[in-house]
Amino acid sequence: MSYDLAALRARIPALAAGTAHFDGPGGTQTPLPVIEAITAALSRPLSIRGDGLPGERNAETVVVGARRAMADLLGADPAGIVFGRSATQLTYDFSRTLAATWSPGDEVVVTRLDHDANIRPWAQAAERAGCTVRWADFDPATGELTADDVRDRLSGRTRLVAVTAASNLIGTMPPIAEIARITHEAGALLYVDGVHYTAHAPVDVEALGADFFVCSPYKFLGPHHGVLAARPELLETLRPDKLLPSTDAVPERFELGTLPYEFLAGTRAAVDFLAGLAAEPGGSRRERLAAAFEGIEEHEGVLRDRLEKGLADLEQVTVHSRAARRTPTLLLTLDGHRTEDAYRFLAGRGVHAPSGNFYALEASRRLGLGDTGGLRVGLAPYTSAEDVDRLLSGLSAFLGRGADARG
Repeated sequence: MSYDLAALRARIPALAAGTAHFDGPGGTQTPLPVIEAITAALSRPLSIRGDGLPGERNAETVVVGARRAMADLLGADPAGIVFGRSATQLTYDFSRTLAATWSPGDEVVVTRLDHDANIRPWAQAAERAGCTVRWADFDPATGELTADDVRDRLSGRTRLVAVTAASNLIGTMPPIAEIARITHEAGALLYVDGVHYTAHAPVDVEALGADFFVCSPYKFLGPHHGVLAARPELLETLRPDKLLPSTDAVPERFELGTLPYEFLAGTRAAVDFLAGLAAEPGGSRRERLAAAFEGIEEHEGVLRDRLEKGLADLEQVTVHSRAARRTPTLLLTLDGHRTEDAYRFLAGRGVHAPSGNFYALEASRRLGLGDTGGLRVGLAPYTSAEDVDRLLSGLSAFLGRGADARG
């Protein structure tokens, strides 16, 4: 399909500053239509949702529109879309709610591949409930987490499996549908961290088999908050802590306080912006999103090949992203150099490739990188070949400066 990169980049004001952004896994830059939607929401009357005054109707329209947009993006039911402050906050909320149904001796499975936001909430909730945490490991040599790795940790006492759909550190995309099948055969629920995955691949929560799927719009060109998708009938069975006068309706019973209407308006605009990347304007929004992600995957795949070929020419670079199926996100270490120094050197050249463990602490340790992690290079829909070449040139210059290179 046709992918008009120049037109896309022209609609993202932050790119005019000239920085080559490889920090997309930590948050993407914002398109103008998203900024305008946020501004427009705040420029019109707003109040508590209702159907009387203009402010009430505006708020209701924003919330309903955002739920429908996220349902189209995720292949979910709008009645199962829950908004929250962040994916981390939503996971903590749901871990506490689900843990209230667990008993001492029950088990929860987490993986060493995951962001800590899909590990610690479950581990802490399990500890409070007297449950056992079982760890599914991944192969540090290949970066692969298989269904067998999860199956080995399942038992008749497993209540929940928490797993990432894509590692934010090394990009690995585990076989979620297969993991869902064995999880459900064990009688457990599957909670999927889709924060990194949603930015790079089309999502269908039903096809994946996720009972809960959480993501963050600011990873795919939207504003900062979190979204969870689940079947409405499953949400109906859960009783979260809530204020007495607040509604008990689903999904609102999980949304604490007044929603950030302006951010929800921006989220709908981000989904529409992504759908607008489809080469053909026809079809439903869901269909256009599928076509758009086909183009995004092709574009990012071409650039990943270019990047990997360039890195292969740099003998001091070790690439830890090796899974057969993965996002365009590479974790690098540099022989004889600190990646923190490389980050600062590249920043001096207008290239943003951050260094750290990025909250994937268990994965960093399993890779033998301790808490330090490495240099993370993440591609985004707006990344250009020139950006990749600037990164490669900067790394080559850094490696040629000696072990004491500084920015």
